[in-house]
Amino acid sequence: MSKRTLITIKDGQRRFNHRIAGLAFRDGHVLVHRAIHETFWTFPGGRAEIGETSAETLMREMQEELGVDAVIGPLLWIVENFFDYEGKAWHELGLYYRMEVPDHFPFHPSDIIHRNEDGKNSLEFKWVPATREALIALDIPPYFIADEIEALPASPKHIVWHDGDLDDK
Repeated sequence: MSKRTLITIKDGQRRFNHRIAGLAFRDGHVLVHRAIHETFWTFPGGRAEIGETSAETLMREMQEELGVDAVIGPLLWIVENFFDYEGKAWHELGLYYRMEVPDHFPFHPSDIIHRNEDGKNSLEFKWVPATREALIALDIPPYFIADEIEALPASPKHIVWHDGDLDDK
């Protein structure tokens, strides 16, 4: 296996990140995850690696984090997101896809359904109602998705967004 090269550029207190994420739906819910040390949730995914397509990144991340083969659907959003997190200014280029996880992947409308234990990078996953109200209550960046979760775009949308200071959320 070759050395992994994630697409992140660091410049003092500034960071550039290329993130790929997926929105999986089941029974009116959407799958979210968070690192156990964070207060906010987000949509599953991760950093792209040099030499892989965005769909390959999302498939790899779902295999690593969930142990499943996800089916990658249409691209929903291309997001230039600017935010502060852990004392650093982030410029993140995010691609958000619709995706399907296999039917055998657990579903429960209120419990943590999966944990990926890896020290500080440990993740937990749960299903939440795919509604504006639920996403706002759970504090899920990028925050514009709450306004669009109930009517996903029919074609990819380019968004320039400023999430603010995630440490204050």
